[in-house]
Amino acid sequence: MVALGTKPLTYKSAREIAKMREAGLVVWLAHQRVAAMIGPGVTTAEINRVVRQTFLDYQATPLFLNYPSDSPRPFPAETCISVNEQVVHGIPNQRKLKSGDVVKVDTGCSIGGWCGDAAVTHAIGGIPADVQKLLTVTRGALDAAIAALQHCATWSEVTQQMEAIVEPHGFGIIESLVGHGIGRQLHEPPEVPNYFADDWQQDFEIRPGLVLAIEPMINLGKKDVQESRDGWTIVTRDRSFSAHFEHTVALTADGPVRLTSEPTEAEWNARQWPDWLPPRDQWLRW
Repeated sequence: MVALGTKPLTYKSAREIAKMREAGLVVWLAHQRVAAMIGPGVTTAEINRVVRQTFLDYQATPLFLNYPSDSPRPFPAETCISVNEQVVHGIPNQRKLKSGDVVKVDTGCSIGGWCGDAAVTHAIGGIPADVQKLLTVTRGALDAAIAALQHCATWSEVTQQMEAIVEPHGFGIIESLVGHGIGRQLHEPPEVPNYFADDWQQDFEIRPGLVLAIEPMINLGKKDVQESRDGWTIVTRDRSFSAHFEHTVALTADGPVRLTSEPTEAEWNARQWPDWLPPRDQWLRW
């Protein structure tokens, strides 16, 4: 988790949100490209190369590559790719995916100095029913949080909506990893937890101009996680499977907008799209 300290929360103008949308569309394209090639036998390094090429195609700056931390080395790739019990921050390598795996693909880029960040969990081939339920519930928690921005006054109210989706299934909501504000920097205030706590001291107001990377991270088992020896990869302590979905979301005067989601009709008609993009009915949607 990135410590955001006590820097003030900033709200974005409509013009700034529009600039962030440019980065968000490229992140969306990267995820579409991954979805078209991911499957059994594909290595996580190959997935990362696809993301890298997408960013190169659009002259976007990768946000994760060489990201610093307390680890002995900065993050070595454009994409965090985490398999099964790996929650987040997995380093791409020559591991080949197999049927039954769940793969979390998390990436971000900036264009013109404005950032976008999104994550998707993919099921590789057939997965057990309980794992599929985990993916469905985690995505549902993200959807609930985005919808709640329309009517909740504070983030703590939103987290209660998220917990209402997750807790009936007995899944573990990770508390040591949170979402974040985003804008000129990948990680900006505020911290954006996915759980409710009565003693949480960093609640914040929800109002137009707020831009958040909302990213529920939910475990099939208990909530506890730990860092791996590589200094980056976070895994579930009980080695249960984990799921992760994320969008960069702006709250506008007209309601919440997913900045890392598919193009609107106007956006689609206003620009040229790559030949490799599949038909709309085959787009990855989350």
